Amino acid sequence: MSGKSGLLLVDKPAGPTSHDVVQVARRGLREKRVGHTGTLDPAATGLLVLCVGKATRLQGYLLAWEKAYEGEIRLGFATTTYDAEGEPLGPPRPVPELSLEVLGELMQRFSGELAQLPPPYSAKKKDGKKFYELARAGEEVPREPKLVTVWELELAVAAPDRLRFAVVCSSGTYVRSLAHDIGEVLGCGGHLAHLRRMRVGPWRVEHAVAAERLAERPPAIPETAWVELSQIALPFPSVTLNPVAAQHFCRGQEVVVREVVGDFVPGKFVAVRNRQGMLLGVGQTSVYLPRARSLTLAPRTVLAEVEEGVFP
Repeated sequence: MSGKSGLLLVDKPAGPTSHDVVQVARRGLREKRVGHTGTLDPAATGLLVLCVGKATRLQGYLLAWEKAYEGEIRLGFATTTYDAEGEPLGPPRPVPELSLEVLGELMQRFSGELAQLPPPYSAKKKDGKKFYELARAGEEVPREPKLVTVWELELAVAAPDRLRFAVVCSSGTYVRSLAHDIGEVLGCGGHLAHLRRMRVGPWRVEHAVAAERLAERPPAIPETAWVELSQIALPFPSVTLNPVAAQHFCRGQEVVVREVVGDFVPGKFVAVRNRQGMLLGVGQTSVYLPRARSLTLAPRTVLAEVEEGVFP
């Protein structure tokens, strides 16, 4: 698979960091250009979507895909890291009755757009320093909430002090913070006990290759775990170019697209494909005329080369 470009779906075990998995993939695939589309904490398991080769040009765009997780919250005390790796923030507190009514209220309260505080031990940066570096040095960690979206949240009782959950949320959502905040609302404290990422956008963990397999020489990659560069789905609208417009786009020239279907917003990104559905790159809408169903696109990331013959 050396020299190929696309996405590699990897099932990360508990223990290694996301960067560790990237390093193993670089060695196994013999490709330096490998990056991931969203960090998983070392204790978490599940889907890592790796960009390989030319696909690393799409890394920033793919970060915007929604993510789905399953896991468990332990109630009774909060921790310094908001997960099981941290120290308790105080003595255990009694857990209230977890009735269906209580669960319903929690699911409603923590759905939709939320102002969320990142955990003090996180990779979020302030002035070039990561939050966990500040916390370990005993420095004050900024308390700056960010807006995130929870589209779906399901809660179920696993034990008197345990809640199972399934959540679909926007990129950048800290599930550790969600677990911590649920514990605070219940008045007993809580932290994330287990976390598994099930899905990133259209890609699911059951199609991924186990991270351990990447250390094999050569690694055996099942077809389900590999997404060709030309077939990568992006988290925004798509347009199809005719052969002439495709050539102009791939040469870095602005193009006009007519008979478009969908809602387009000036300044927003658009996936650009040829008539065969091959992904040519990413454009940015500069002009959109709804009544005329036409838009003007400026190239932002071009994947295809003119000589590749992508314009029939």
